[in-house]
Amino acid sequence: MIKKIFFLIITLIAFVSSFAQLDRTKLPQPGPAPEVKIGEYHSFELPNGLKVFVVENHKLPRVTFNLYIDIDPILEGKNIGYVTATGELLRTGTKTRTKDKIDEEIDFIGAELSTSSRGITASGLEKHKEKILEIMSDITLNANFKQEELDKIKKQMISALAVSKDEPNAIASRVRSVLMYGKNHPYGETETEESINSITLEMCKRYYDTYFCPNKAYLAIVGDITLSKAKSLVQKYFGKWQRKEIPQSFYETPKPPSINKICLVDRPNSVQSVISICYPVELKIGSEDEIKASVMNLILGGSATGRLFMNLRESKGYTYGSYSNLKSDPLVGSFLAYTQVRNNVTDSAITEIIKEMKRIRNEKVSEEELQKAKNYLAGEFIRSLENPATIAQFAINIARFNLPKDYYKNYLKNLAAVTTDDILEMAKKYIKPNNAYILVVGNGQEISENLLNLSITGRIEYYDVFGNQYDPSLKKLPAGLTVEQVLSKYIDAIGGREKIANVKDRVIKLSGSTQGLNISVTLSQKYPNKLMQFIDAGIFQQKTIFNGEKGIVESMGQTQEITGEQLSALKSQAIDAILDYSKYGIKPELIGIENINGKDAYKVILTSTEGHKATNYYDVETGLLIRTVSNVTTPQGSFSQTMDMSDYREVQGIKYPFKYIQSFGPQSIELTVTSIEVNTGLPDSLFELK
Repeated sequence: MIKKIFFLIITLIAFVSSFAQLDRTKLPQPGPAPEVKIGEYHSFELPNGLKVFVVENHKLPRVTFNLYIDIDPILEGKNIGYVTATGELLRTGTKTRTKDKIDEEIDFIGAELSTSSRGITASGLEKHKEKILEIMSDITLNANFKQEELDKIKKQMISALAVSKDEPNAIASRVRSVLMYGKNHPYGETETEESINSITLEMCKRYYDTYFCPNKAYLAIVGDITLSKAKSLVQKYFGKWQRKEIPQSFYETPKPPSINKICLVDRPNSVQSVISICYPVELKIGSEDEIKASVMNLILGGSATGRLFMNLRESKGYTYGSYSNLKSDPLVGSFLAYTQVRNNVTDSAITEIIKEMKRIRNEKVSEEELQKAKNYLAGEFIRSLENPATIAQFAINIARFNLPKDYYKNYLKNLAAVTTDDILEMAKKYIKPNNAYILVVGNGQEISENLLNLSITGRIEYYDVFGNQYDPSLKKLPAGLTVEQVLSKYIDAIGGREKIANVKDRVIKLSGSTQGLNISVTLSQKYPNKLMQFIDAGIFQQKTIFNGEKGIVESMGQTQEITGEQLSALKSQAIDAILDYSKYGIKPELIGIENINGKDAYKVILTSTEGHKATNYYDVETGLLIRTVSNVTTPQGSFSQTMDMSDYREVQGIKYPFKYIQSFGPQSIELTVTSIEVNTGLPDSLFELK
């Protein structure tokens, strides 16, 4: 026993001694790249050219089918949106099945099915695999488009566009695409209400007839299925699909700007700036640079451990996060560094991003940074292999992009071989701090002066929300034009002072729908500035009452007093405020002319005595009010609320808008006026606070 104890003591001393000799200041040398075993897949090709990849996974009795059509990007021109609409139409019926029939059959077997302009995805239980594949093939081979379904889809697209027109991140995404690629490139096209309205059924049919063919298609089958069964089912349901010769598209490769360009989308009342620093890059999928460039981007800003995040958030406290993305693409890739910051640090945030872009170009990264980045990417890759669908996607990528057969098997080995010299080389090649579009979506009045200091040319390029460039200097107000003249033109346009002054009360009823809910709104007003608004959404009701001095909101059995900006806003809603804003402590100011939905409009800012601001836009040609913008503060934060007005109609001598589109943050709702009643003698009791 004594010998055993003595042996243990000697062993312990030796262990402690060796441990003490370790240099804790140095990272251990990385071991060899781990062997990666990528799951097996089987592939075969039908005589018509359809390439099929099968990944067997018998752990669960489910199977997924993913049909992908490898179509070159298409330039849609003035009809941008018809390709997307075609993808939606595929789900609406075939020559043998109506949309309701498809829905019924899919729901009955508990399956899922979705379509897009580039294919179909469906999944369900293994025992229903043949039924799923039958429906998929019916949609693929026998699509039947109908005008009424296209009309519904176009309406949904326009509604979604209305939301995105006032959402700053959506605006940034749309405009930077225009900047990087140009509107004559498929990656730079942007949908508009006009382009969506121009879509015809014939366009969608032509796209489907031209591009949906087996010789440009890949079918991935993943799940509880055997290779032999997959072969028989695919042959049965897709064997008659006829191959076609389809047109190829070629485009000039976009280039980064020769010098940095400061670009601004002026978004009034924005309390934050959305910043994008971007440019196109030539980085092909599977190229020799791709893995090395991905490591470099990860160090710069590819995660919450990247330099951009650590600088702008952890060090400076400018933002909740800042990131970068270096995207490879078979046509043309892109670089993007982005963040969202307070107005007063917009220029500072841009300066810091540019500084980090220059630093990674000029200084070698540390071995520690490099190893952490490689470990992160290796972990992501290994985790992705847990999903059998990844194996199928790898197989399709190898076929689509003509990659080496062992491209993914060698991924970890190639990743481990990346050096600090490689990172510096990739940064010098792909990071261009002096050749970028610096795009800001924000409040031009507050940020433009500081942005101008960052401009090499001494100018800012202005863009609207669809990426159309305009020169603010060409939108100067006519000499001598006053805010009083603009407001007088509006007053005359809707009926004149006398008729407005004769309105002592009115009730406006509106209806609309959002997120599956039917909504009705009743707005009752009485001279001078009493207001009651009732919103009924079925499962939700809300009443707002303002007696001219105080206000409350009643909802879900709770009553809350209105204070601050909301109270100030209610005071400005007087029934006759337009006749004399000063009567209600409101100061109007004519700022300039802006383009609103394709129309020049006078921009008038209304400021209350409490400092609450709202912006009205009056059509230069007609004089009518077409948009109001204001900030709304909620427990979730401050949001910009936009109300677009159109379809003016006369009621008892006064013109009222009968169509409203209200955007609040990411939400949007279209409301239609159903009735307007004037001077019905509303009782004061309607506006009493309880």
